[in-house]
Amino acid sequence: MKKKVAFICVHNSCRSQMAEALGKLYGSDVFESYSAGTELVPNINQDAVRIIKDLHNIDMNLSQKSKLLTDLPEIDIAIKMGCNVQCPFLPANHVEDWGLEDPTGKDDDEFIKTAKTIEEKVKDLVKRIKSNEI
Repeated sequence: MKKKVAFICVHNSCRSQMAEALGKLYGSDVFESYSAGTELVPNINQDAVRIIKDLHNIDMNLSQKSKLLTDLPEIDIAIKMGCNVQCPFLPANHVEDWGLEDPTGKDDDEFIKTAKTIEEKVKDLVKRIKSNEI
């Protein structure tokens, strides 16, 4: 059975959304990818949508929206994006914090850098799950 991985952020609008999309792209054979936040926003970050579309040809507007932690199924792995706020307790077998800065309001280079870091971390997560490290 595939593990369920949730990428967690405050607004679930940028980093966690990119991680969910890249989790689906690179990890779908190993885990189910979700994202959620402690607060909802009306729309996910359109800069993040554009950068992920440019880099990976994924349209997050079609498949994703801002969701609350309470919308998640029971998860196995919780990945905190690095919100610099106290994340609520989320029952999971494994929890880690990726400590990523929010690129919101910054230029495309920051979004691209964040997206590429998330891609590397997702690929590493896939490897660790496959080798039963997690």
